[in-house]
Formats: sequence, structure tokens, C-alpha cells
Amino acid sequence: MTTTVRQSCQQKEAAEWFRSLEPVHSEELVGLWRGSGYPSGHPLDGVLENLHWFGKRFHPDMRADALLFKGDKNRLVAVEPAFFPVRWALRFAGLGKTKWAWNLFTHLRSRLRAKTTSATLQQRMDEGVVTAAMVYNRQPIIDYFRRSGDHVIGKMVVEGDTRRYFFCLQQVDGQLKH
Repeated sequence: MTTTVRQSCQQKEAAEWFRSLEPVHSEELVGLWRGSGYPSGHPLDGVLENLHWFGKRFHPDMRADALLFKGDKNRLVAVEPAFFPVRWALRFAGLGKTKWAWNLFTHLRSRLRAKTTSATLQQRMDEGVVTAAMVYNRQPIIDYFRRSGDHVIGKMVVEGDTRRYFFCLQQVDGQLKH
């Protein structure tokens, strides 16, 4: 089986599983969430983990920090997604899995810090189901959320791209410094 066929099968299986999950209300997401990728054959599989992605933070006013990374001294750094042209990120995703990318990102992380929240949390229709969605402010991206037990599963949709990036979020108690 070729890599492309295998990735296509993984994408279909992940999409079917996601559709089977219960919807989430935006208010349920308020708080700090630790994230991890859900391998599905997407080009970004493993990239965020390599860059020490922490997860997401949803504020009571329905604004969100879309990309939180682990910084120095156990601090979280909210990074502005607009600094990463999504089409280029998808095209060159393989580079994001390298030690070189991690080293470069570590040095640039403070310069990529978001000055404000980078997304809004809304209720949106996704494949016939109304569920929580995070709409990026300056990127053509929407993350849709569904519940799986005590986890929330996310599906990142990039406008114009048929592939979906899946990830898992688990709420944390806020022990890390903000």
C-alpha cells in the first residue's frame, strides 16, 4: 500500500470516528487544555509536538489562544498563528518535524508571541451538527470540537484543503504559569 493511499485511509477513519462523537458547547471549553496530535496521515502529524506545543486556552469572553507552546521556566507562550502562512506550513510540514525546526522555533518563539487572543469560540455547523468551533482571526482555519469521554477531540479545517488535522485536548488545572 502506498503512503498516499495509507494516509487517505487514515484520514477517512479519523473523519468517521470524529463524526460519531458528541457535540460540545462553547462554554464547556473555557479553561486551559493540554493538546496532543491524533495521527491521521495529515502532513502536520508530529509537527506541533516537535515544537513543544502545549495546547489551547479558552477565555470566558469566548476569545481563545489558539496556539500555546511550552516556554522557558515552565511558562506558556501564546504564539500568533498569522506568523505561519498555513499553505506554506502544509507544503513544508516535513521540515517542522526536524531538530533544526525545533531549535529555530525556540529562538524565535518570544518574537512570535501573540499580542492578544488569536481566535474566537463560536457554535458552528459541522457536517450537519452544531458544535463548538474556534475560528482563527487571521488565518483561513476553523477547529471543530467533539467530546470523547473526558477528552475533547479537535478537527482543524483549512479553507481549500480537503485534508483534516485531528488532535486531542484534555483540560488541566492551570498549574503552569501564564
